[in-house]
Amino acid sequence: MFSTNPFDDDKLREECGIFGVSGADGAAALVALGLHALQHRGQEAAGISSFDGVQFHTHRAMGHVAGNFDRPDVIEALPGAAAVGHVRYSTSGETALRNVQPLYAELASGGFAVAHNGNLSNALRLRKDLVRTGSIFQSTSDTEVIIHLVATSNYRTLLDRFIDALKQVEGAYSLICMTPEGMIACRDPLGIRPLVMGKLGDSVIFASETVALDVVGAEYVRDVEPGELVIVKGTELRSIRPFTPNAPRPCIFEYVYFSRPDSISGGNSVYSVRKAIGAELAIENPVDADLVIPVPDSGVPAAIGYAQQSGIPFELGIIRSHYVGRTFIQPGDKVRHLGVKLKHNANRALIEGKRIVLIDDSIVRGTTSLKIVQMMRDAGAAEVHMRIASPPTRHSCFYGVDTPERAKLLAAKLDLGGMTEYIQADSLAFVSIDGLYKALGEAERAAVRPKYCDACFTGDYPTPLTDQDETRTVDQLAMLEERVG
Repeated sequence: MFSTNPFDDDKLREECGIFGVSGADGAAALVALGLHALQHRGQEAAGISSFDGVQFHTHRAMGHVAGNFDRPDVIEALPGAAAVGHVRYSTSGETALRNVQPLYAELASGGFAVAHNGNLSNALRLRKDLVRTGSIFQSTSDTEVIIHLVATSNYRTLLDRFIDALKQVEGAYSLICMTPEGMIACRDPLGIRPLVMGKLGDSVIFASETVALDVVGAEYVRDVEPGELVIVKGTELRSIRPFTPNAPRPCIFEYVYFSRPDSISGGNSVYSVRKAIGAELAIENPVDADLVIPVPDSGVPAAIGYAQQSGIPFELGIIRSHYVGRTFIQPGDKVRHLGVKLKHNANRALIEGKRIVLIDDSIVRGTTSLKIVQMMRDAGAAEVHMRIASPPTRHSCFYGVDTPERAKLLAAKLDLGGMTEYIQADSLAFVSIDGLYKALGEAERAAVRPKYCDACFTGDYPTPLTDQDETRTVDQLAMLEERVG
């Protein structure tokens, strides 16, 4: 089977989503609801672990939350007042059940279940060292490195062993860990990946996004701060900050695409930020046109902002069917093209003879933009202008986002003219990096210590990239040996 959505094959893939509950009877049922709200962050697999005060219980499955965790028998097999869940899109490790989280292990201190959103940029180095000293890995996920570091730490208490493990890892992580002693939620010292805390009565809830709190009726309390560990025993919590303070660098792409528009991230409405990005895009890159049309669904808020700022009417020129998921039709160029039209179709009566501005959130490989422009041409558009609500994506992400290697990124290969020609648009423009920061309330992007991680646009990586640097060095040595040979 294959996806019939022509716009899904050229997006940066949402990392993962995590959700945890402590101090609520039937916690697993709440976690399942929370994971439904986070499904957009990972559609490959899902899992839930619960703790009933004596035993840990885990159910993991490939596919969506619906169909796997909406059955009473599955939830009944996950008893307890504490539970943690995960939806996955693999950014590290193969697509296999053994990599589906939460990962669970029996340590000297008892059971340990962990759900991770992010990516460790030195996991391969650490894994090699651990294997060399006798560790036996059961998965290819970078998250398992954390379990082994906890297990092999020389510190006495579980909390100290966990902190010792975190001080050895680099990169991005938001973690929810469940132990017999309680639940631990934490973010990396730069806060690259999101994590929020809420309350439902006396119970404590952690989630990747506030929208998941909304779904279970929980009240948003605050963000878990960068470098903070929140320790929960039942409904009692305390906070510690074991790391040297750093200027936070949360992922700016959460505002562009990853987060649901009805979430609040870093105190900002994601929907409002996306509208503001669209307005900045209109100020920076005006065009004489008849209609502003969003690429559904992620381009809608920015398109509304562009239309309001420019005065050009907003219209739905691409209609999406919400009742077509996957098709039984087998691949083949002609049939695949027909399958595409099951999912999205041009509104010909609206588009024909019009000069249109298409608004999308990003361009990755460029294949999607080419399809959309052609769709508009086929529907009779007189002119097709493309406007992108983020700067050009020129660099890969190593912090939990599935990005194509840099050689496959259109903006890394071509200049603006070359990209315009490739997607066959009449014009193409991107919001500037300063415009993106303005939409978030900043005057401009600071040259030193910018407020967000924007490495996919600028190449300014806020942490060491140990594994990447070592791989590059090995490749360079191999090339040198080949030349010498």
